[in-house]
Amino acid sequence: MPTAEKLQREAQELRITIIDMIHKAGSGHSGGSLSCAEILTALYGEIMNIRPGEPQWPDRDRFVLSKGHAAPALYAVLAKKGYFDPAELNTLRQMESCLQGHPCMFKLPGVEMSTGSLGMGISVGVGMALAAKLLGRSYRTFVLCGDGELQEGQNWEAMMSVAKWKLDNLVILIDRNHVQLDGTVEEVMPMGDLKAKLEAFGLHTIACDGHHVQSILDACKEALQKRGPVAIIAETVKGKGISFMEGQSAWHGKPIGKDEYVQAMKELKEVLG
Repeated sequence: MPTAEKLQREAQELRITIIDMIHKAGSGHSGGSLSCAEILTALYGEIMNIRPGEPQWPDRDRFVLSKGHAAPALYAVLAKKGYFDPAELNTLRQMESCLQGHPCMFKLPGVEMSTGSLGMGISVGVGMALAAKLLGRSYRTFVLCGDGELQEGQNWEAMMSVAKWKLDNLVILIDRNHVQLDGTVEEVMPMGDLKAKLEAFGLHTIACDGHHVQSILDACKEALQKRGPVAIIAETVKGKGISFMEGQSAWHGKPIGKDEYVQAMKELKEVLG
């Protein structure tokens, strides 16, 4: 089983892959992809029960990337796990590529749900979790949301359903990077005390450091032991790892120029030593 230290390094390597993909494509969402690197690495590296060589295995755990614009991060993880040839990463956003700007379940193995229209992921997760209960299946469902997308009312309707059906086989993770397309979450639509809101909707809520793999692993393991609905708030930084991107809404989906690419890769690789 991978150690937390090994996964921590893999998350940083994931950032390098993400920036390389987006730079080659000339477009893509860097900020939100960088903020969830450790979350995805932890889920696919240790928490989720999957079989990359058998992507339609009935008892596989399901993952829904509700914040579908962070597709580069998901693609990089799926390639590393063996769902498809890593060489395909060089085709991000190109015509006829299976690596579209947002994940498409009909184009790529390992993608459980086509996402991109924000606010829909938890609803889909509710359906998957209910299906597991009805079919007597053991799989769990994990949904990763952005904090900005929680401004969409559909999320809260879905969470009422999570509580009503007592879905202990569903874990909602929130990439709490505090920044969205047009500014900070506080500027656009303040969320207030997010933990208190989630708990008011009947979800046991766990906070963790979204850039510390061991903290994420501990939170997920605690969540899976709870006999009831659970949400995890992972505190993160948008554009994590690149000084000129961190916390900047401009880097939600800005193309990466040549000089910016060189600087970004230098900073990311320095951490690896």
